[in-house]
Amino acid sequence: MNKEAGHLDMPMKENEWQPSSWQSCEAKQQASYPDQEALQAALKELSGLPPLVTSWEILSLKEQIAQAQAGKRFFLQGGDCAESFAECNSDVITNRLKVLLQMSLVLTHGLQKPVIRVGRFAGQYAKPRSSDVETRDGVTLPSYRGDLVNSVEFTPEARHPDPRRLIRGHASSSMTMNFVRALVDGGFADLHHPEYWNLSWVEHSPLSAEFQRLADNLGRAVNFMETISGRRAGSLKRVDFYTSHEALHLHYEQALTRKVPRQQGWFDLTTHFPWIGMRTADVDSAHVEYFRGIRNPIGIKVGPGVDAKHLQRLLEILNPESEAGRIVLIHRMGAAKIETKLPPLIKAVQDVGSPVLWVCDPMHGNTETTASGIKTRRFRKVMNETETAIEIHHQHGSHLGGVHLELTGEDVTECTGGARNLGEDDLNRAYKSIVDPRLNYEQALELAMLIVSKFEKLDG
Repeated sequence: MNKEAGHLDMPMKENEWQPSSWQSCEAKQQASYPDQEALQAALKELSGLPPLVTSWEILSLKEQIAQAQAGKRFFLQGGDCAESFAECNSDVITNRLKVLLQMSLVLTHGLQKPVIRVGRFAGQYAKPRSSDVETRDGVTLPSYRGDLVNSVEFTPEARHPDPRRLIRGHASSSMTMNFVRALVDGGFADLHHPEYWNLSWVEHSPLSAEFQRLADNLGRAVNFMETISGRRAGSLKRVDFYTSHEALHLHYEQALTRKVPRQQGWFDLTTHFPWIGMRTADVDSAHVEYFRGIRNPIGIKVGPGVDAKHLQRLLEILNPESEAGRIVLIHRMGAAKIETKLPPLIKAVQDVGSPVLWVCDPMHGNTETTASGIKTRRFRKVMNETETAIEIHHQHGSHLGGVHLELTGEDVTECTGGARNLGEDDLNRAYKSIVDPRLNYEQALELAMLIVSKFEKLDG
């Protein structure tokens, strides 16, 4: 049982949910802090800091997700596997935003529907691990649990869980969010100028010509619309942009869970869209208990080990009133298992009648290790799982409403295949991820084009 952070406890009526309610349940994947006094001091300071997002942004996202559940929008979620404090800088943030903007342009143009843009950043600083410890050359140290907890370097000092990192995590998330808002509000996402989104390192990409064609077509459409209406489309100068992260570190989430004026209930104000991972999704877990009480739209990762009854029970707990826009189910089956594992879950959700948005994560089920020990993903398998997911939903009277991707705007070689047909020998050239391999710009853009092509074939 996890009974820490007592200073945040509040008097509770029987069955009344509070941000601290999770502490009465078993909490998995939590950091073990040797210095409890330092943890309490950090949490007290954190609980007094300003929120990172607003309730009206959260409710706006929930409304858009409800529209996506009805097939009127497409959900695009992407970003780093794990953010690092060292990469909280303008170039990295700008390149992440550029990739998602370019992908959203391709999807909007091809699917003929608005795209919900959700970044896996401004808070993706905590990571689940398969073991609490890591052993190298006979030395055993605590596992790296993300920059929110400790550092990736394999030394006793670096791997020591430091509560002050919670404060730094809030600061880095705040700086990232503020910079993204400044870019978006300042016209960086202006559809009149998609050239702002170009990434210099891909000028000679095999996909650059195709993207330029799409951008030119969009530009002509915008100009035509403005000519007909006789006025400039000011609404095209900015887009809505939301943040997300796995709400893994429950002390951190609790400290920023607040009530706000003129709104009912509690909001997790660390992010617009928190999700719960497979390792922490037991129906009686601390994470499920925490998630059931917040008003944010929430994601649930669904893997091949989830059965129909378990999923139905989760929906019952987390969305008892069947609220539209509340639940996003992010399935991550792997290309080899999706055909057998996904259909029963679709039927299970249809049987209970609870509204959900189905999103495909084609990354996590397709992770493998090369003979030389490098963790990678084959673009062919990522593509196959995505295309198969679209087909399965179509065949079973459902629809795939989005994708969830680990990607970056940096010039990396972490996943094999794609437009440049990267091989295993290429992985050593620019492998930068500290946890899981990510799609680079070209692979991400190619996947967006393939999604459009697949939907066009089905609709045709």
